[in-house]
Amino acid sequence: MESSSSFVKARHHIVFLAGLFTALAVAFTIETREYNQVMGNLSFAPSEPIPFRETRVLTEQEFQWAKTAWQYFENNYQDNTGLVNSVDGYPSTTMWDTASYLMALISAHRLNVISYEEFNLKIEKALVTLSRLPLVKDQLPNKAYDTQTLQMVDYTNKPVEDENGIGWSAIDIGRILVPMNILVWQYPKFNKQVNSVLQHWQVGVMTKDGYLFGSRPAKSGKGLELVQEGRIGYEEYAAKALSLMGRDVFNALKYADYLKLITIDGVEVPTDSRDPAKYHAHNYVVSESYILDSIEFGADSVSKIFAFRVYKAQEQRYERSGIITAVSEDNIDQAPYFVYNTVFSDGKEWNTITDTGADASEFKTLSTKAAFGWYALYDTAYADVLIAGVDELYSDSKGWYSGVYEKTGEANKAITANTNGIVLESLAYIQNGALLNVGVEEQL
Repeated sequence: MESSSSFVKARHHIVFLAGLFTALAVAFTIETREYNQVMGNLSFAPSEPIPFRETRVLTEQEFQWAKTAWQYFENNYQDNTGLVNSVDGYPSTTMWDTASYLMALISAHRLNVISYEEFNLKIEKALVTLSRLPLVKDQLPNKAYDTQTLQMVDYTNKPVEDENGIGWSAIDIGRILVPMNILVWQYPKFNKQVNSVLQHWQVGVMTKDGYLFGSRPAKSGKGLELVQEGRIGYEEYAAKALSLMGRDVFNALKYADYLKLITIDGVEVPTDSRDPAKYHAHNYVVSESYILDSIEFGADSVSKIFAFRVYKAQEQRYERSGIITAVSEDNIDQAPYFVYNTVFSDGKEWNTITDTGADASEFKTLSTKAAFGWYALYDTAYADVLIAGVDELYSDSKGWYSGVYEKTGEANKAITANTNGIVLESLAYIQNGALLNVGVEEQL
């Protein structure tokens, strides 16, 4: 009787503990069903072999595509500064778009679209300019510059006289460090000029506790405020170039902290769990960050699987709807002039928004640069569909247009350094493999 009585008295505790252990078991199962987590990072196994395209010499048509892309940079080159306009005829640039130009220069040289002499002259001129840029608080490049005068400007190309400019972007600066690393590793004759740039810029200011920090005008009072920058995809991509320079970006490189998998068109796609409403930063899932990570760095054991999932979701949307799908952020040729075409953002699948989060679904587009990037990476029937969907979107005299509007089928005739730079990078990848791998014969 004593034993039975004790059991009855303890039954509430037993039920509680049983429930707790069950919850822990369910949580453990959910968290480990897709991947292993070791020391705060992840390992994944692909659900199917990833059909990487084998390196080969470009076809005659592909070489002509590369020459068309280079035409943009010929047209928009500013001889007095050595920089290139970010948009056709618009004398302004960001560090992201200047990186696109430098990557285009490297790619055009590797594809023999331009001579070694032209490559040398233009690389050196650009590096000299970058080593003399006026900087935000004499620390880091402003978010935008006038390509003719080198003045710090806002995004409307209006000069900003304040020493704070409009702040700096850690993601943009991270991207321009990619061609810097390529030059150091593969073109050592430019080491002195690259060092001059890096001595001019205080790159360490934009890292803190292993994370990337951008700056913007303070919302209250004067001066700048620092904000953590980057979400899954772009954050790891931008951090890689900094890690090669010995900077502490350990936390920015990790996928584990804010990873959330969400099923879109039957594919579990990586997204960022940080709530845009709370953190005031959108968590775009687009093609570009994964394409650049793959064609420039050769990807890593996690990002090569994430890239394929992002691609597969787009392939599945095409299979479901018949709409050729390759989404990314893009300039467009009408207001609001820049939109994010996403696989997922702000809680919605296939969302298209502006940088303020406003709905821009009527401007949903097939992106030329995304189509070229996926075509370069994967040898699949859908990659052929993608390239066939954009292979006439160009002007012989101006370069590649940014894409096609889904709603009207009309060309999005915005012509930019980023689109044409990624077209060149993608074609250079087909012929030579990842642009930054050193001494590695098999890229992926």
